[in-house]
Amino acid sequence: MRDFHRPGRSAVFAENGMCATSHPLAASAAIDVLKRGGNAADAAVTAAVLLGFCEPQMTGIGGDCFAMVKPAGSETLIGLNGSGRSPAAATAEALRAEGHAAVPPRSVHAVTVPGAVAAFERLLADHGKLGLDAALAPAIAYAEQGVPVAPRVALDWEDAPGVLSGVARDLFLKDGAPYRAGDVFRAPGQAEALKRIAAEGARGFYEGPVAEDMVSSLRALGGVHTLEDFAAQTADYVEPLVGRYRDVEIAELPPNGQGATALLIARLLEYFEIARLDPFGPMRAHIEAEATKLAYDARNRFIADPEAMRFGLEPMLDDAKIEALARLIDPQKAMADPRKAAGAVHRETVYVAVVDRDRMAVSLIYSIFDDFGSGLASSKYGINFHNRGAGFTLEKGRPNELGPRKRPLHTIIPGMLRREGRVVAPFGVMGGQYQATGHMRLISNIVDYGLSPQAAIDGPRSFVEDGALMIERGYDEAVVQALEAKGHAVRRRVEPLGGAQMVLIDHDRGVLEGGSDPRKDGIALGY
Repeated sequence: MRDFHRPGRSAVFAENGMCATSHPLAASAAIDVLKRGGNAADAAVTAAVLLGFCEPQMTGIGGDCFAMVKPAGSETLIGLNGSGRSPAAATAEALRAEGHAAVPPRSVHAVTVPGAVAAFERLLADHGKLGLDAALAPAIAYAEQGVPVAPRVALDWEDAPGVLSGVARDLFLKDGAPYRAGDVFRAPGQAEALKRIAAEGARGFYEGPVAEDMVSSLRALGGVHTLEDFAAQTADYVEPLVGRYRDVEIAELPPNGQGATALLIARLLEYFEIARLDPFGPMRAHIEAEATKLAYDARNRFIADPEAMRFGLEPMLDDAKIEALARLIDPQKAMADPRKAAGAVHRETVYVAVVDRDRMAVSLIYSIFDDFGSGLASSKYGINFHNRGAGFTLEKGRPNELGPRKRPLHTIIPGMLRREGRVVAPFGVMGGQYQATGHMRLISNIVDYGLSPQAAIDGPRSFVEDGALMIERGYDEAVVQALEAKGHAVRRRVEPLGGAQMVLIDHDRGVLEGGSDPRKDGIALGY
């Protein structure tokens, strides 16, 4: 139970519907949709598109999304892949010839076709009640009238002058400087693009004037994108992957997302008695870090566009291989080089969780990858392009090597939790590369330690990043010293690790319980 003598957030309880996301205006808009008779799909898309203006550094219609849906009256899980593909003329050879060892993240070469709009249209056509035009109406109004910048958004905006270029500087800077908390941000050009989408559907984005603006802007920057690349974009249904951790089932989406990485971490953690460890002590952080190193090494070896994965997920999720990987984890010593150790065995985002009166549940994640994506925007409509193409490798022969019409490895992953065959929670964790580890930190907090969604979200986090074990300020100095004694290069992280939201369905009591991350500006709201 929460200690009411200390600062913190109470869990939010409601019966009829709930949305948990990273900005209050978006959560409020989602609840308005539910009250008007819309369902969880309508509410999730409404909130997501609006977040593109509440948190433009995180997401926008120039990005990608993934979603998982549990329809009302069913325990079936439906996955939707709304990620875009590289241009037909894109090749790794061309970038290697220019001297690049990796896809430059703040360049036109990192821009793949934005996939989110196609996904929103398909999700609402097949599962919504109110239609795409109704879902876009709040975002159009806020894009025209403006959104006051929230505190965490302002913190992220501070780095914008160093990453934005060209027309994007005029669109996302205020007199050449970052927007501050309380400043009003407007995007009238994107409002016009949304009006076309509302009137014409996704075709109004992938064809016609909006597509012509995006393609001409990209080609002027040296891109190889064509109108045909945009017109060919589709959102595709996929079968969710389901794995176990203790007494729960975790549902993730298959590649090109990194959901299988979370399932691999879960399998590795099961070899250790996590519940016996201090939840926020050094040993748990150490075991989690070692499992993360091995799982992310496997991810980088194998996950790609599924059409390029010759052996599927067998190299990652084979029982014998997982057991062999688990034996590599030494409880007393940090692993120096996971790629070498495992050789014999084989970024910015918004998230929306919605559950409605009929217990339809939607888990949706939507992103432009890095802060402000590629840092580039289209000239007329001001669409900020994501940089998901930076997820490709230029290493020759890899499944995830950049190539024509391929989907890159994606970090963003929506999740669902099931217990005894029933969906009990849509959930998601933001934070780029951290997300797979974040999924298991959140689930372990609930399963191993019995924490509520809000308490599980609130707890301190750590993550292996760029060769160091990055930890939040919630860990005390004794933990740092113990981790260093195990061989970790420990660093205090300047910014917090990601964010998270969850809506827990209490089937027995008929109540919904929501949690939203204090690392963001958001909230869980119900009615």
